[in-house]
Amino acid sequence: MLLLLAASILCGLFGASPAVAAPEDSVRVFGVLRNGAEKVEGVELEAKDASGTVVGTATSSPTGAWSINVPPGQYTIVIDTDSLPDGVEVQKSQLPVDVSGGTARPVIFSFGDVRTGTEVSPVAELTRLTIDGIRFGLIIAITGVGLSLIFGTTGLTNFAHGELVTLGAVIAWVINVKLGVQLIPATILAVIVGVGIGILNELGLWRPLRRRRTGLIAMLVVSIGLSLVLRYLILIFFSDRAEPFDDYQAQTQIGSGPFAITPVNLACIVISIVVLLGVALLLQRTRIGKAMRAVADNKDLAESSGIDVDRVILFVWALAGGLATLGGVMFALSELGGRVQWEMGFKLLLLMFAGITLGGLGTAYGALLGCLIVGLLVQLSTYILSPDLKYIGGLLILIIILTIRPQGILGSRARIG
Repeated sequence: MLLLLAASILCGLFGASPAVAAPEDSVRVFGVLRNGAEKVEGVELEAKDASGTVVGTATSSPTGAWSINVPPGQYTIVIDTDSLPDGVEVQKSQLPVDVSGGTARPVIFSFGDVRTGTEVSPVAELTRLTIDGIRFGLIIAITGVGLSLIFGTTGLTNFAHGELVTLGAVIAWVINVKLGVQLIPATILAVIVGVGIGILNELGLWRPLRRRRTGLIAMLVVSIGLSLVLRYLILIFFSDRAEPFDDYQAQTQIGSGPFAITPVNLACIVISIVVLLGVALLLQRTRIGKAMRAVADNKDLAESSGIDVDRVILFVWALAGGLATLGGVMFALSELGGRVQWEMGFKLLLLMFAGITLGGLGTAYGALLGCLIVGLLVQLSTYILSPDLKYIGGLLILIIILTIRPQGILGSRARIG
């Protein structure tokens, strides 16, 4: 009590107020103010309860970020329009937010001119969903090709592959947000780290298990355990909230009508196509690629032909780690609004398995085709279904096709040898 009194007296003498810790039951309401690519600094915000009483205030930082701690309940976040910089207009200066459940909530304000809604024809809507489906399918393919190659060369069904996707996005976020590196070089660095994580997976865990002649079922169970451990380690050391990248948050669409697309989504499509073509050329034109296909076709025969199977498998794990990292960053940017979530890879894992199973387990080209089909069906299903149920369409078509052709589209009925 005496210490608190002394602190109050000192703060009064020096014109400051003592810091008050937020109550333990408070909930964080937060956001980032951006007008296009410009970060909006110095904007004053208030949180008001149902009676209009101000319960918290904040001022946006140089990065546009702001946050207010409030007790659980329903509030309205209000922007003081007088504090906006010249030439910056907010479409809605008051937005409701419900934190009754005690979970932190982001609040997103839109800047610029208000767009009037117009009725969209079915053809235009289906065209837009098709473009979104191709984009989403290519991202699933980027992450799923490595998973398919691992299965083809080792026979392992790796349930921890989704966590490689999450780790890639988290590493890129740390380099981008915490270290202040722009997102493109941050992603390149994260891919290099992802390659290293893939190599560590093979050398530290899976190769020793294979040398002990551990069965595939036991290794599958190990991969499930590894998945759970990695997922909750990410939760402990990262965050239980969706954390945004510093770059490419507010995007202005280019094009018009059903062909309108944000630069980030267009870049994701182009990068995915280039990377997947590179993987295809690697498999067809290089010695290591031909060795990978030989090991996937018949490991014993490849080994008897002089191929270093361990070296090939190590390369496959490195490639899978790099592709998973790149896919994780693009998934966060294009599908999650530029935010990283601690279980994002787990959400994508089922679609990866659906894609590579649909295309044919162990085949890189089958994985590409199957993932494209799954991505298209997932997005097109939102024309009929609620977006919350969109994954059902991809899984239903998986069941139907596998009922007709159990080995998948490009899979073989049996291996010889």
